[in-house]
Amino acid sequence: MLKPNSTSGTFLIALILCLVCSVVVSSVAVGLRGRQQENKRQKLRRNVLIAAGLWDADAGNKQIDEKFEQVETVLVNLPPREEGGIGDGEVEGLLNTTIDVGTYDARKASTQPVSSVEIPPELDLAGIKRRERVAPVYVVRDEAGNFSKLVLPVNGKGLWSTLYGFIALDADLVTIRGITFYDHAETPGLGGEITNPVWQQQWDGKIAFDEDGRPWIDVVKGSVVPGNPAADRQIDGLSGATITSVGVENLVNYWLGPDAFGPFLDAVRTGELDLTSAAAQPNASAEEE
Repeated sequence: MLKPNSTSGTFLIALILCLVCSVVVSSVAVGLRGRQQENKRQKLRRNVLIAAGLWDADAGNKQIDEKFEQVETVLVNLPPREEGGIGDGEVEGLLNTTIDVGTYDARKASTQPVSSVEIPPELDLAGIKRRERVAPVYVVRDEAGNFSKLVLPVNGKGLWSTLYGFIALDADLVTIRGITFYDHAETPGLGGEITNPVWQQQWDGKIAFDEDGRPWIDVVKGSVVPGNPAADRQIDGLSGATITSVGVENLVNYWLGPDAFGPFLDAVRTGELDLTSAAAQPNASAEEE
């Protein structure tokens, strides 16, 4: 029998304590994992609603799922670059029907070679080097079930971090209705002001594309000059955060462009993809053409 005050007794007690603590910590971690995943899901949903203008700042988290009933999540095939990159039967710019939207993680997919593509430097406005092959989009419907807005996930480099957010387009797919950022590590009070509701509000009503259909959002240094012919496409820059401001401009123009959501937006505009119905489906007659 070991003596409590002996060296071997001390080591045994320490070992038992370590084992007990490790079991407790592991149990707590497993128990919290589900809650953490749910909090992450709710955070994303809340930011989709904020971008779409459906979220009341005074509302509680219990209302997120209720509000989200107006939102339909679908997966879109982004430009693949090489043959077979999307999957059999899948078409660039249209909906992906082979992946489970409920379990798909686009952020994780963007880091995996098989589910992502490398972005050529000349096209990489957002500075992210790789992006996912398939991306979620959020179709927002009014109370009658009619298509009213489209919310797109966006990300790109700021000064210190990658910025993750959402941008909402009106049903015309030209007019911006909102923007929000939910994950970044920019400097508080400077680049961190991308989360300031006052700064975000000025995006509402801005025109995202030029006359030729090319993405053209300009986050200017300083303030937008009233009466400027380009004012409807310009956003006030963040004071003391020029690099972050440019980063936001670049990531918006990239994700609305031909290397990302551009083909999908074109398919909706031309009627090849119909989002007006309760369930977004490719237009059969357009596909036959």
